[in-house]
Amino acid sequence: MKPLPYFLVLLVHFSSFGAIQADIVDGLSAHFKGANSKEIAAHFSSSIDLIIIEEEDVYSKAQAEQILRSFFTKYVPVKSSVIHRLNTNPNYRYGALSLATKNGTFRVSITMKKTGNAFLITELRIEAEK
Repeated sequence: MKPLPYFLVLLVHFSSFGAIQADIVDGLSAHFKGANSKEIAAHFSSSIDLIIIEEEDVYSKAQAEQILRSFFTKYVPVKSSVIHRLNTNPNYRYGALSLATKNGTFRVSITMKKTGNAFLITELRIEAEK
């Protein structure tokens, strides 16, 4: 009878781990809605390919956070929703968000790669929705 409780504990542990990993895109969507550049930047890799509207470059984590904060100052978010996610590869995640702001709607594309045991954003693209 003792193996059954251990099995249940392991089952709950691993199923919750999978749920945490799957919710990273949902969490980022909430941070975009709240214009929380600090929390979004917590998921940045040490260097990030950042494309905002038509400006593109590779920035350090700190620089990218400042640029994102500036974007949120100019385009105050009203609503964010997940429109697409890819989470079938254990080393790669992708999410696409629709970000409605007071000055227009944007498509946010987030590319993440697994580093250690966490997914870090390697590319962030914010484009006017067509």
